[in-house]
Amino acid sequence: MKKVILKMFLYLLGIFIVFQFFPYGRDHTNPEVTAEPIWDSQTTRDLAVRACFDCHSNETVWPWYSNIAPISWQVYQDVVNGRHELNFSEYGEHKIDIEEIIDEIRDGYMPLPIYLPMHPEARLTDAERAQLIEGLKNTLP
Repeated sequence: MKKVILKMFLYLLGIFIVFQFFPYGRDHTNPEVTAEPIWDSQTTRDLAVRACFDCHSNETVWPWYSNIAPISWQVYQDVVNGRHELNFSEYGEHKIDIEEIIDEIRDGYMPLPIYLPMHPEARLTDAERAQLIEGLKNTLP
């Protein structure tokens, strides 16, 4: 039994090592910030930075685990998708659906639940969530 477990462990370790040679998910460049919204308050911006900017801006902070496959693949894809949906660093270049953004925040879909364990600072209280929603309503058209 121990030999089977050891073989399985070595096999999985080998796969993990091979994954590290895949280049996908390693592009951790942050494009230039071209335009940011005119925030209704510094508080709104601070809440957005805390809870949204890692995926929804060109100011992503790439944590250490974003260099380890296959986790890096998920992190990279989340940032690419987030920037595509809403990018505070390229404000005005894409159409924004403010109602969808508000619904996502209100319903607890944003920030992504998978993001929160490693980023507890992004967890918003109910009051902060309401404040962010109100601030985004006043900031985004």
